[in-house]
Amino acid sequence: MEGAVDIRWFLPCPPAPINTFEALTGPRADPIFQDMILKIARMGHPVLSQIAAPVPDPRVPEIQRLINDMVETMIDANGAGLAAPQVHVPLRLVIFQAPGERADPGLSEDERFDHTAPLTVLINPEITVLDGPAEGGWEGCLSVPGLRGWVERPAHIRYRGLGADGQVIERTARGFHARVVQHEVDHLDGRLYPGRMADISKLIFESEIRHFAPAG
Repeated sequence: MEGAVDIRWFLPCPPAPINTFEALTGPRADPIFQDMILKIARMGHPVLSQIAAPVPDPRVPEIQRLINDMVETMIDANGAGLAAPQVHVPLRLVIFQAPGERADPGLSEDERFDHTAPLTVLINPEITVLDGPAEGGWEGCLSVPGLRGWVERPAHIRYRGLGADGQVIERTARGFHARVVQHEVDHLDGRLYPGRMADISKLIFESEIRHFAPAG
């Protein structure tokens, strides 16, 4: 397949089996590799400015192991989402979750409307912007540690891609759910949230966000 990437160049050797992947796909007969904490690339690393390559087959063991590792890494870092390029793997794969308690206080009531999403693996994602105006909200990123930025994004989207089991996922999303998906998919196109900010004076340290909320 043109443009395909041999992911064995990017992944660590598999250790002993455990079942983190089963939480996403259900019980499987084949062995599941032990999850690992991966190093997160920071703003300025070249991998974060690349266009990521499509995943040829989500069901291969290397991708399953990568998903395991990304889930473990996201949880360890207390993140709401993680894209494969953030762990130095330039493939079109993201994971995310959008519990209501993670939403920032600056969001409008409309953007809070759809504020939850289950832990989701989304492979080769596509986003379609639906009706309604853009919404502003504070965003952080594991690749831009310690900072927050005020970013305007479409508040109502449809996204489509493959799940960890290779089956199609298609959902509409609003609010924090929509924001998280767009943020993570941006990583697959080599874009970090500061590049979407209209007002760079609202790129601040997390400790100072109390001076800006609510913003607008």
